[in-house]
Amino acid sequence: MNAYLNALGLICSLGDDRASVARTLFAGDTSCMQAESGWVPERSLPVAAVRSPLPDIPVALVQQTSRNNQLLLAAALQIEPDIKQAIARYGRDRIGVILGTSTSGIDEASRGIATYLRDDAFPEDYDYRQQELSAPANFLSAWLELSGPAYVISTACTSSARALQSARRLLDMNLCDAVLCGGVDSLCRLTLNGFSSLEAVSSERCNPFSVNRSGINIGEAAVLFLMTREASRDHRIALLGAGASSDAHHISAPEPHGRGAQQAMQKALNNAGVHADEIDYLNLHGTATQHNDSMESLAVSAVFPNGVPCSSTKPLSGHTLGAAGALEAAFCWLALSPANPDRQLPPHVWDAQADTNLPAMAWVKPGDTLQSHSPRRLMSNSFAFGGNNVSLIIGEGA
Repeated sequence: MNAYLNALGLICSLGDDRASVARTLFAGDTSCMQAESGWVPERSLPVAAVRSPLPDIPVALVQQTSRNNQLLLAAALQIEPDIKQAIARYGRDRIGVILGTSTSGIDEASRGIATYLRDDAFPEDYDYRQQELSAPANFLSAWLELSGPAYVISTACTSSARALQSARRLLDMNLCDAVLCGGVDSLCRLTLNGFSSLEAVSSERCNPFSVNRSGINIGEAAVLFLMTREASRDHRIALLGAGASSDAHHISAPEPHGRGAQQAMQKALNNAGVHADEIDYLNLHGTATQHNDSMESLAVSAVFPNGVPCSSTKPLSGHTLGAAGALEAAFCWLALSPANPDRQLPPHVWDAQADTNLPAMAWVKPGDTLQSHSPRRLMSNSFAFGGNNVSLIIGEGA
């Protein structure tokens, strides 16, 4: 059964709505990636921050105030009319909320704990519930007064890709008639310092699959889809297939030959009932770390022996961690949207200095477009710590 992605709200460094994100994305504009100090001691690092003003949390929910929830609210407000129509049609008890995150309100909690250690008292606005991983789903469900299933998945960088997969399961099992699904993660010192301690953060704009790649850039984003069994009147964009694997190779390093990644991609193809040659574009996980790019290129060459147009969008949006899977699925959604009549694709932004130890890839260049045939199918990869792998196929449903 198709699970139609009928509405999309998103905010990230590329823009604060679908139109602005699409313009920046398809232009390959990296100006949103800006160096900032203060995140990691004695380092200035490029980060992909949201610089637009964010909405205030409603007074009745002020205890749930966090930047993470403000980003989520900004995305939700973009599709509020669609959500209200779904509530009117299905009822509040038949709408679920499934989100992915890895940060939740940990930045606010960290500042609160720092104040406590200094002053022996928490700030007045501190609430321990801000840091709970369930906070984004609890907040969105409370704001909309929904009573359907509401929970958060936190599997590091596959979190929100798994949220989309889980949302489709809720529809398949008839537990919901509509699901608000996606992900949200905000910039915070904990994650930036953590990745920095792993020596995984680049001091320059990330350079995926280049021989000169030197690590990731961190970003922030919120993405919210309204998923239902029925297509909207405007388009038929759907989650056609999903595949997941867990190779459990290492707590942080990927399996070097990409076996788990290959398995996830093949499962997604099988689930969608399509062949690799029927995929029109692949959004790579493409973090620009030595190990990820090596194993992903091996996995892609195994699944797509005839090649596939592909790109990593992380030099544009940064690695948004728990939100990355949903954000890059949203990039595929934007490529298929009727608002993209020229069928533009996100270009691969790098220094074009290929690592000759890796299999050659069919990089999307600026101006490259999707084929005009129909239906079109796009794949998005997400890989995470612990050997956790997810591939999604977004395309035009029947």
